[in-house]
Formats: sequence, C-alpha cells, structure tokens
Amino acid sequence: MNQVAASFENVRELLALSQQKLVIFAFWSERSAQSKELLQLLSAISSAYPEQLVLASVNCDQDQELAMQFGVRSLPTTMFIQNGQPVDGFAGVESDAQIRQRLQPYLPKAEDLLLAQAETMLAAQQWTEAYPLLLQAQQIAPERVDIRKLLAYSAASLGKIDEARSLISTVLMADQDALYQQVLSLIELAEQAADSPEIRALEQQLATDPDNLLLCQQLAVQYQQANRVADALALLYKILQQDLNFGESKKLMLDMLAVQPKGDALTASYRRKLYSLLY
Repeated sequence: MNQVAASFENVRELLALSQQKLVIFAFWSERSAQSKELLQLLSAISSAYPEQLVLASVNCDQDQELAMQFGVRSLPTTMFIQNGQPVDGFAGVESDAQIRQRLQPYLPKAEDLLLAQAETMLAAQQWTEAYPLLLQAQQIAPERVDIRKLLAYSAASLGKIDEARSLISTVLMADQDALYQQVLSLIELAEQAADSPEIRALEQQLATDPDNLLLCQQLAVQYQQANRVADALALLYKILQQDLNFGESKKLMLDMLAVQPKGDALTASYRRKLYSLLY
C-alpha cells in the first residue's frame, strides 16, 4: 500500500502504519486547482519510495470532519506523520525540490539504495552488474568503508586486481573483517592464476620475438582467461594498431569490451582507442 484515500474508517490503520513508514496526509479539494496539482506531485514523489512513504489523500469535500480533527484550516495542507505524530508539514503549495528537501530526513540516502541493489546482485554472483552500482555509491560516499570493501570484492571477482588491492589497502584494522579477508584471498588466488606456466612461457617467447603478432594474440587469450583484462586489452590493441584484420584479435577485443561492467574507466578508454582505429 503506497497510496490510499484516507477517511475516518482507516485513519487509525494509517496512524499505526506510520510506525513503519512516513505517512503523508494530503488534504485537498476538487474545488482547489492548486490542491489537485499538489496531490499529483505528492503522488509522483511517494511512488518513487514505496518502501518508505505512504500517501494518504483526504478529500475535504467528503471528509470535512477528518480535516477538522487534524486542525486543517486551509487547503491544500500537507502533514508528515511518523510514529503517530506530526513531524513536519506545510500549508499551501511547495515545489518538487522543496518537498524533497523536507523528506530528506525520512528517506534512505542515494548510496544506500545503490548498495541495496548491489548486494542483491552480489548474492547472485552478478559481479558485472553489481560493480557499476558500487562504484557510483563509492563516488557519492567515499568515506563509507562498507561500500569500499564491497567494491573491492566486486573488483577482485572481476579480475580487477590492482583496483581491488588499492581499495582494500585503505581499510583500517578496525574494519578488517571477514569480507576484508575474503578480498585478500581473492587477490592472492588471482595473482597465482595470473602467473601460470603457460603465461610465463609465452611471455618469454614474446620477449625474444616482440613483433610476433600470433604470440601476442595467444598471450592475450591467456591473460583474458587469467582475468588480466588490462594486459589482454593492451596486447590486442597493439596487434590492431599494426594489422586491423589480424586473426581473431578484433573479435576478441570487442567481445572482451562487451562483457566489462558499465562505468569502468579502462574499458571506456579502450573503446575510444578502438573506435579511432575502426573509424
């Protein structure tokens, strides 16, 4: 229940509901164009926060006694009710921005909404989808250690080892919990996988034959499998700079870029570089 017509019959239920959510009582009249416009605005705002807000509209043409009981003296009047008591409100009309400002103390922060979405995706191991949400949350609230650790966890799971290590390095001892240890373990496992015998052998061959594009492509594939995305992209771009149609390099690079998370700076950089080569 996000919007409801309030009346004497359900006002007690709405006041009880205000123990869990902020209930916005909107007193309006069909005879007042301003009050009808404000009701539409309040409806739009409350619809955006179904878990936090309930809009209770009171048609004062039909429920004058309820309006009197709430002490309404002019229309439109808006009251914010929490825990059964008025906590804010206003008479007359306010703008969208003014109303949202009034509601700030009762709404979750933007970073908390992003965090909640990301946690659902992390539980389903949807690292690519969770990463941009956590990155955005971290940009909004860089001081939040809980967000930083989850971003490091997501980055490590995606093979962004340098980024994960950088994020986790700033976590103080008091916040070094099980999640922190899990990120460290992921980094260690990724580092072991990133230095496989196959990779070392190809790196040695390429060191003696740096212009061998086939070796570059083979090593790029190994880097990709080891989640060394930056190294793989660098090699593939090197190949395409010399021969745009060499082997599977263009397809490999396009496929790799396509699966990277939104908002990733490295991916955006290589997309621009590849675009400049193609066009």
